[in-house]
Amino acid sequence: MPKVSSVIVPYATYLRVYEPLAAFPEPERGHWARYARRPDRPSYQDELRRALADLAPTPPVPVPVHESDDAFVLEVGGVVCVCPWRTRLRGWQALGELAEDFPLPVLDALLPPVVRHQATRDYERWLADHPDARPWIRTATWQVPINWFVLFADDEREYGKGSADEAPVLRYRTPMVQARRRVARGLRALRDAVDESLLIDGLVDVGRWLEEFHPRSLVELDYGGLVHALPAGTLEGDHSAADVAEGIAALRRGDEEGAGEAYGRLVERWRSVRDLRSAN
Repeated sequence: MPKVSSVIVPYATYLRVYEPLAAFPEPERGHWARYARRPDRPSYQDELRRALADLAPTPPVPVPVHESDDAFVLEVGGVVCVCPWRTRLRGWQALGELAEDFPLPVLDALLPPVVRHQATRDYERWLADHPDARPWIRTATWQVPINWFVLFADDEREYGKGSADEAPVLRYRTPMVQARRRVARGLRALRDAVDESLLIDGLVDVGRWLEEFHPRSLVELDYGGLVHALPAGTLEGDHSAADVAEGIAALRRGDEEGAGEAYGRLVERWRSVRDLRSAN
């Protein structure tokens, strides 16, 4: 479990893909093989601290000057799998989404237009040379998007209460083949029940993203910093993936009432988180 930090971290959640070393070409494969043997690998909070430190100077540095060579590492059945941070790429992509979250005057105060425009130009030049680039990590703040839960089953849930020195942990992990299968089943059920919805659009987007990776990858949903915003009892009783699975199963049966009850539990559970975001 991650150590409890004295630094307040953003209430962010993460959807990660861990690919086996065989998915990477040389010399990157060799780099990750050596990296996986390091005993001092940094955590997601270390990445956040670096990003926050970059925002402190004047003018701020919204996107790292160099790409990160760090990653998260898991060993699954004796196979080493890595999830590269790609902090610079994710920073560029997040910068493009800021206009949806803040009014322009607020955004200009946070990040001056000249800084944003320079970062945009840098991204466009880089993307021209890397048209197939995609991140191994997706991030959401103050929520877990409902379409992420579709990828997981309740028996893949891992919960740790934490202690005075350890932060609580809530996450799900599943093989890529299972995640893709659940996306396909979920889409069939939703499309049979409704003509269109944001959930369908989001699930299509996630499904396309998953297709970019090695079939023997592992997919992880991590509540990350959001655990610090939720009371322990709420966190322990959070079985959102089970509610989503139950709702989709009800749609397949044509049971609209059952699907509505499952959705109602989700709405009630996450209302308190939305209220915290509004109060922030």
